[in-house]
Amino acid sequence: MLKLIGNFLKIIIAFAIISVLIIGGIFTVRTYKNTNTVNSYRSDVQTLADQAGIGNYTDVILGIMYTESKGKGTDLMQSSESVYGSRGKIASQQESIENGVKHFAESYKQAKAAGCDLNTAIQAYNFGTKYIQYVQERGGKNSVELAEEYSRDVLSPGYGNDQQHTYRYMQMQSVLYNGGYLYQNGGNMFYAEIVQMNKRFIDLFQRFQNS
Repeated sequence: MLKLIGNFLKIIIAFAIISVLIIGGIFTVRTYKNTNTVNSYRSDVQTLADQAGIGNYTDVILGIMYTESKGKGTDLMQSSESVYGSRGKIASQQESIENGVKHFAESYKQAKAAGCDLNTAIQAYNFGTKYIQYVQERGGKNSVELAEEYSRDVLSPGYGNDQQHTYRYMQMQSVLYNGGYLYQNGGNMFYAEIVQMNKRFIDLFQRFQNS
């Protein structure tokens, strides 16, 4: 009996390991393809970032692009709202990149002038630049806890969600932090963490390609 149980446990463990390897393989291949797509815009992003005085942050901007669109579609940087105040107004990928770089450059320069960290600038790409002053008044360093406060208490009610309604958001960062949710109309409080993670993927596969 014990031998049967032992064999059954071995089968379960083997199945679990194989499942993890398959899922991990699918994730790796998909991420590799997506980073290749995003990296195809590196030259354009680098040129515009250099012109804006933030050339050292090209990989961060590519991380934003990966987060927003994975390099697919017309509005690669999802910059329509920051320029026109609504979605679907961007006419070309070049326009999206130009406005996305401009938006991040402004966020970065404001965050730097306020004595805030890089992640504040990244989070402000999603929340808007008013978030920078909010962080400045609370120590100058972005965190998920601070971003949640802003999302819940400022941004979300400012767009009509006075009851703190939430919706499911099943990303690794959100699942580990709160079980997987965001506040309706409250942006993405995990945005800076996700962009930094995607930037690391881009860096990793870029080095792999160049090796």
